[in-house]
Amino acid sequence: MFRLTTINNRSAIEVDGVFHDLAKVVGDESLADPMNAIARFSELHSASDKVRSSGSPVSGPIGVCVPNPKKVFAIGLNYRSHASESAMEVPPAPLTFTKFPSCLVGPNDDVVLSGPLVDWEVEIVVVIGKGGKNIAESSSWKHVAGITLGQDISDRAVQMTGQPPQFSLGKSFDTFGPIGPVIVSVDAFSNPDDIGIWCDVAGQRMQEARTTDLIFNIPFLISYLSSICTLEPGDIIFTGTPDGVGAARGQFLKAGDVIDSGADVIGTLRNVCVEK
Repeated sequence: MFRLTTINNRSAIEVDGVFHDLAKVVGDESLADPMNAIARFSELHSASDKVRSSGSPVSGPIGVCVPNPKKVFAIGLNYRSHASESAMEVPPAPLTFTKFPSCLVGPNDDVVLSGPLVDWEVEIVVVIGKGGKNIAESSSWKHVAGITLGQDISDRAVQMTGQPPQFSLGKSFDTFGPIGPVIVSVDAFSNPDDIGIWCDVAGQRMQEARTTDLIFNIPFLISYLSSICTLEPGDIIFTGTPDGVGAARGQFLKAGDVIDSGADVIGTLRNVCVEK
């Protein structure tokens, strides 16, 4: 198994809570580029083993674990509980929109509020390692470099402006895509289709669920999306959020709020909300 992220804009691999410079450990400078490392994910298991005999510790703030994806997909209404709280029917196919890559930030970066109706949405995020077209659902996990955690921060005023609404823009303000802290290889999970996630805002538990509640699970999403457009290494998929979002509560983020998000095996995000 492996745990991959970035520190000082270079690939870093975590072993036993210590981060190491991946390129220096392996002796291959091309792996300093995290997008190359993701595309070569099958090599990272042995890199984790090598760290134990010849590590290269590195320190600094954890950066964006997938800094330059070509495509960022996101899925709406993909938990039964969220569809219920939204008083909307279960969709017949994944409700897919995009978050522009420029919104992505690291696991401890600030979220800059764009207005008074900004909302939280904790989500499991899938990182594609092996691209493909028309990927079979049965082999989808073989195309996954790893799994990480994300917040699909959403400006509900912008998102719901007009008919039809403008999902992609309302969810793509700068800083509206915290992800991390690390990409975790699929084999680190006892069951990658059953991951617990949670979200606290200002110290109050807002969301808590397991990915067994997904309407369209991860293998189906990969197969479905790849039937429409070719998936490429480094593409990421925000897989949807469970119930407990602010819009359903009539409560939105304000300056000074701390968003704490967590997931089994993966770890946590901590993002402070600040004024624009």
